[in-house]
Amino acid sequence: MECISVFDMLKIGVGPSSSHTLGPWRAAERWIQELKDKNRFDKVEKITVDLYGSLSLTGKGHATDYAVVLGLNGADPERIPVENIASIVDNIKTTNTLLFNNEKPIPFNFKTNIIFNRKFLPFHSNGMVFTALINGRNYKQTYYSIGGGFVVQEERKVAKANKIIFYCTFPYPVEKGTELLSFCNQLNLPISGVVLENEKSIREETSIDFELKRIWNTMLECMYVGCHTEGNLPGGLNVRRRAYDIHKNLIGEHKYENPQQWLETIRTTEVKFRQILKWVSCFALAVNEVNASLGRVVTAPTNGSAGVIPSVLMYYLVIENHKADFDHIKRFLLVASEIGSIFKKGATISAAMGGCQAEIGVSSAMAAGALTELLGGTPEQVLVAAEIAMEHHLGLTCDPIGGLVQIPCIERNSMGAIKAINAAELALDTDPKNVKVPLDKVVSTMWETAKDMSSKYKETSEGGLAVGVNMSDC
Repeated sequence: MECISVFDMLKIGVGPSSSHTLGPWRAAERWIQELKDKNRFDKVEKITVDLYGSLSLTGKGHATDYAVVLGLNGADPERIPVENIASIVDNIKTTNTLLFNNEKPIPFNFKTNIIFNRKFLPFHSNGMVFTALINGRNYKQTYYSIGGGFVVQEERKVAKANKIIFYCTFPYPVEKGTELLSFCNQLNLPISGVVLENEKSIREETSIDFELKRIWNTMLECMYVGCHTEGNLPGGLNVRRRAYDIHKNLIGEHKYENPQQWLETIRTTEVKFRQILKWVSCFALAVNEVNASLGRVVTAPTNGSAGVIPSVLMYYLVIENHKADFDHIKRFLLVASEIGSIFKKGATISAAMGGCQAEIGVSSAMAAGALTELLGGTPEQVLVAAEIAMEHHLGLTCDPIGGLVQIPCIERNSMGAIKAINAAELALDTDPKNVKVPLDKVVSTMWETAKDMSSKYKETSEGGLAVGVNMSDC
């Protein structure tokens, strides 16, 4: 069974895509470490990177080439000043030189050393091959970005079965919703409590709290930046940022100096009923506008769906409970991560494998379940909320115009957040004994739907809106 930590599901990185940006970035870092482990790093004379399948078809729009080069150049996606990305890339293009792991200058040309191959590798849609020339010989390594920033290598012993073997050391390993409920009953704990016990088996609770605060602060800052940045998004579609205008109309003349003061200002501002949806949408749009501009976001469970969880958590903090503190934020993130891990184990969180149902659908289910626990729902009702949210995203395709994580991706975060809140409210009014479709069934159904879906609608920009709308129309 795969052992997935909270901090595997919720990762800090750079937009616009967890599978097309963060994953290749991490793969480059991992390749460097393998070269060092084999004492080959200092001998590398030339580097070539081949991108396959979805990484190739939408790689330009997802900044996959930038991500690979930044990883090879030794930059850390969690800590690199995002305002420096353009200058770093421009310098490499101008000098045709890469500072390999920030240590070793190597000749590198964007146009010839990164190769976009339209064909798909058999193991996964997001394949990449790193090649190092050493003493006249090529040393190759293949990686797959399987969604949410997760990266794996194809192991020969399981390649034909098209699966990956994992080993879990959690005291309460969970693969399905039924197992999670069993542990809740056995331990007399809410879902957040079970998840916390698993996390405590691998790190101290003080460390858990520190990392969760760092994740929440990144989410909050992302929303803050998105709400205070005006203009058009990069990429050629000239999409105007909407969070700025919506926020300006909602916040009025209130004054504040930083994200924390901003949060408290909103919490103490009277919000009229019809403004609630606008605030939630504003938060979600803000995150994904930052994501679309190579800003720093929290993968939750992917970058393309990064706006759903923070916007629903903000809804709880500013609408439902003005007295909420870090304990509430902690519980929300713990529950959300566990629901996401159930979908990853039983289906997929990769749009290249499952369409947008695997991103927005999963993030909506994560947020719905987490909100339900904070609103007093039982563990059974938490899973009901997650099921409801996903049920109404089944079949959602991934068809980004121009290969950019902008249209329809940004708006879908707003819709996913609203559905999550609605699903939570429905679950709280539901007796789980009367539920006909359990969470585990909707997980397996999502996976079957993903396998039946045409590849045109799986992040390839070969179907749907991606071909129905011309770039010139935008």
